[in-house]
Formats: sequence, C-alpha cells, structure tokens
Amino acid sequence: MSVAVVDTNVVLVANGQHKEVSPDCVSFCARELQDIMRSGKLALDDGSLILLEYQNKTQHKKGNGPGDAFVKWALQNRCNVKRVDQVTLQKHDKRGFESFPDDTDLEDFDASDRMFVAVSGAHPEKPSIAQAVDCKWLDWASALNRHGIAVKFLCMTDIQRFHKNKFGT
Repeated sequence: MSVAVVDTNVVLVANGQHKEVSPDCVSFCARELQDIMRSGKLALDDGSLILLEYQNKTQHKKGNGPGDAFVKWALQNRCNVKRVDQVTLQKHDKRGFESFPDDTDLEDFDASDRMFVAVSGAHPEKPSIAQAVDCKWLDWASALNRHGIAVKFLCMTDIQRFHKNKFGT
C-alpha cells in the first residue's frame, strides 16, 4: 500500500474550485484522491495542521465534490493506522519544522506549504507529495529531490502553463 502526502490544491482542483485548470487536471486530481481512499494510505501530521487546512477550504460536511469526500474520509480515518500514518512535526524557528530540509534553495518556500514537505520528511518512507497546479513547486522539486522528497505532479501541462504565465519560463 503506497503512502502519499496530498497538497490542498489537489483537493480543491478535484472539487472544481480552480476555474483555470483543464478538465483533465480535475479528473487526474479526483482519481488520485479516489485511489488513496480505495487502496492507498495518507500521511498527515499528528497536530492536524493539514486536516485543518483541508477543512477550512472545503465543505466536507455537506459538499458533494471528490475533494469534499476525500476530506471527510481523511477525518473519519485519521486514527485508522491501516489508512493514515500520522507523524509528529517538531517546530523550527527558521525552517518552520525540523523535518523541512535545511537548504538555501528552499529558503523562499511558502511557509503555508512547508507542512506537506515536513510530513514527507518526517515519515520513514518519505512519501511523495501530490501536487496539482501550484507552479512554484516546479522550481523547488529538484531541491526537494536532493533530500529524498519527491513531488508527484498530477497536472504537468496545466502547471507548466501557469508557471510560464507567472514567471515567463
């Protein structure tokens, strides 16, 4: 059973909450979430930082989207060791978390996204991080890879388009 960390934008894209993405991207994200719920395992922090972010950006109690269903599933299974691995994150004054890599190429990494990297880094298997359309991750992927943390880009065509529009490359 493979373990995954899921960035919030995958949940939002699957829900159709990102209007500029392709229908294929929405489908890829929904399928990724369904695969995790059906036969995978989710990695989360035991302080519920990721779950709180998911909840703040979805309607998991009454929403009908694939992302809402995933958040509901994650909440229901957070204590089920067969479906969810919880890791402890230690705070760090500079990097945010001890398990976030100490790397000058990651100094500008978004503070709000560091928890996903930290969960992967603290997990014994260093699971990949599912990423949909946050184009800045393209610039950070090689530095993360140096530290054994892989990014699984679900929507490469869309993310490259967003990167080109934002940064011109």
